[in-house]
Amino acid sequence: MKKFLSLFIVLSLCAVLCASALAELPAYKDLKLGEDYTDLTASVKVLNHRTDLKDTKIPQYIAEFTAMYPNITVEYDVMTDYAEESLTRLSGGSNWGSIMGIPAIDKDELPTYFIPFGTEEEMLEIYNFADQWAWDGLSYGVPSTGNAQGIVYNKKVFADAGITELPKTPDEFLAALQAIKDNTDAIPLYTNYAAGWTMGAWDAYIGGSATGDATYCNQVLPHAKDPFSDNGKGYGPYYVYKILYDAAANHLIEDDYTTTDWEGCKGMINQGQIGCMVLGSWAFSQMVEAGPNGDDIGYMSFPITVEGKQYASAGADYSYAINKDISEDEQIAAMLYVKYLTEQSGFAYSEGGIPIDKNGEYPALYAAFDGIEFVPDAPALPGEETLLSDLNSDSELRFNNGGDAKVQEIIEHGFNGTKSFDDIMADWNARWSDAQDYIGVEVNE
Repeated sequence: MKKFLSLFIVLSLCAVLCASALAELPAYKDLKLGEDYTDLTASVKVLNHRTDLKDTKIPQYIAEFTAMYPNITVEYDVMTDYAEESLTRLSGGSNWGSIMGIPAIDKDELPTYFIPFGTEEEMLEIYNFADQWAWDGLSYGVPSTGNAQGIVYNKKVFADAGITELPKTPDEFLAALQAIKDNTDAIPLYTNYAAGWTMGAWDAYIGGSATGDATYCNQVLPHAKDPFSDNGKGYGPYYVYKILYDAAANHLIEDDYTTTDWEGCKGMINQGQIGCMVLGSWAFSQMVEAGPNGDDIGYMSFPITVEGKQYASAGADYSYAINKDISEDEQIAAMLYVKYLTEQSGFAYSEGGIPIDKNGEYPALYAAFDGIEFVPDAPALPGEETLLSDLNSDSELRFNNGGDAKVQEIIEHGFNGTKSFDDIMADWNARWSDAQDYIGVEVNE
């Protein structure tokens, strides 16, 4: 009883402190760009992952914002390996800057590093996916854009290969890759193995795209028994990763997957040297702009059909968060810049994202998703907010949390024939089950 009473007191104190933080700063939702705090003097440093925009759109964003706020200085620190580097900066102390895209941390750590923008409820009235980084009723992250999880592809390559309809099942997709190999000189499926972080894209499909169930990732998966087994239905997590394994086993990927080039692949798919890549919709605009053949780039849903219907996982890309340890003036300046980026810069639209603004417009690339239902992940059940993170950590599988190595191993074993896919999945099931046992999770048969 004393333990639970102490926990209640700690949580209550946290709520009071968070409410106090909200009270000290202006309400984010009420800030009016170009009208409020126009005389504010401050500096804003942004940690960012978009290396491709460093010398193009980012300077434009800064110029447009500082025209409204001439006394606020904005600078960017753009990183190639953002996922790892941002975590290193965050754990290295509070002097990392003003704004960052939230890396893979546990949600209960949010108050340790960041200020809340407002309550989860009021932020969801303004933005889609504003509950992605919410804790204890407060929202700590404003999504930069929204992503649908699908496949970027070269329409001309598909046409030259004789593919007349977009594949909707794993078998149809593998047949399309084989047709590309047989009838063109393009690499059917470019894995981006060497980049590492790109492997994590595959985890994003095991929820809504593979099951049509918004509760799958955060509520079903933690309690599932052997979730990576073949259910015999043609959908579910097993079939997501089997597509990659079979493509590697049939050499429908790069001849040498260890030498892939993330920056180089953008121009390659634009020029018709690549058939397709499994990446979120955020990648579409980068491939369009990487060469003269932008009209050849298309985006399609992931090739899994659930009981006759296709779904697409959807959610926030990196969400902007503000350092809780900088001065109040810097925090207000950072809030203004986040509001500009989200509501005025046009970033979400220009980068092919699902709009964050509730009234935002969908880019044309989503035309291929007509009739396909977007499925954002539902939050964890009350009291289980960190359960998935705990299972990820104890199993070392890290789904949607930096588990790049396990996906790389699928390519390695498939390409080299060193381990069957079912053996890989059996190992994952065993590790998941051991983690469930260790934590004491109730497992649903």
